[in-house]
Amino acid sequence: MINDLSTMLESTARLAAPLAFVALGELVSEKAGACNISAEGMMLGGAFGAAWGSYATGSPILGLMLGAVAGALVGFLQGRLSHWLTLNQFVVGLTLNIFVLGLTTYLFQNYRFSAEGFGRTEIPLLSSIPVVGDALFGQPWPFYLLYVGVPGVWWLLYRTRWGLNVRSVGEAARESTVTGIDVNRIRRQAVILGAAVAGLGGAYLALAAVGNFGENMTAGRGYVAMAAVIFGAWSIKGTLAGCLVFGAADALRLALPAMGYELNPQLLIAAPYVLALITMAIFASRGRSPRELGIGFDRHALR
Repeated sequence: MINDLSTMLESTARLAAPLAFVALGELVSEKAGACNISAEGMMLGGAFGAAWGSYATGSPILGLMLGAVAGALVGFLQGRLSHWLTLNQFVVGLTLNIFVLGLTTYLFQNYRFSAEGFGRTEIPLLSSIPVVGDALFGQPWPFYLLYVGVPGVWWLLYRTRWGLNVRSVGEAARESTVTGIDVNRIRRQAVILGAAVAGLGGAYLALAAVGNFGENMTAGRGYVAMAAVIFGAWSIKGTLAGCLVFGAADALRLALPAMGYELNPQLLIAAPYVLALITMAIFASRGRSPRELGIGFDRHALR
């Protein structure tokens, strides 16, 4: 029983980790009022960039860094099109998702490669803690980036002037302009930074969770990460809790057949996404989103 619980917790943490990276990046963007529908493309681009980088350099660490760069490139396009040319950010996001899916599929089909992934890095003594040891201290080492990344995002958003500007343009863009803040520049910066973190989520999925790149391997996880932000009512701890809930649903999908429970396979595959839909329906109306979320800003219209 204890072994089953330990295995379930380890699977939950492993599957929730890439969601947590993407959700943290999405949270930074949404705090600035920018809704990144392209989180799926950022994650998929990060997965491809990381796997190719690891294959080309022979170093998973360099691959991980390239994954962040690939995610940031998608964010750069999202930011320039949505918050410089002020195109509809939802249309831009969906277009980028389709573009990245098509591009990575084409490249992988024509230049197949096998990446070097990360193995488990067990922290001495801590990984031996009963029940939670493997889940918290027996993961591939990129998992431990969350231990510094989560407080780092909190510090950036709530203890720096830049974070104050981010939250300001997300709540009151027009008033922020009066104080001299360049709203769209701050949003572009938030989108690119968030995209780099989301790219790390894709890199983690490819190099730490799976071990290689596969076509459309994110399979909607970017959207699930967005749902986790809504689940968490745009707070860091709530967002992480949402990622754990979705990670547990995914882990349960994998564990039930092994435990002897025969359920419809299609239903099991759809379970995390059904949970995401339910979350959106329940929490979207209850949570307090940034007031300017998803609303474009054109400073020329103020004149």
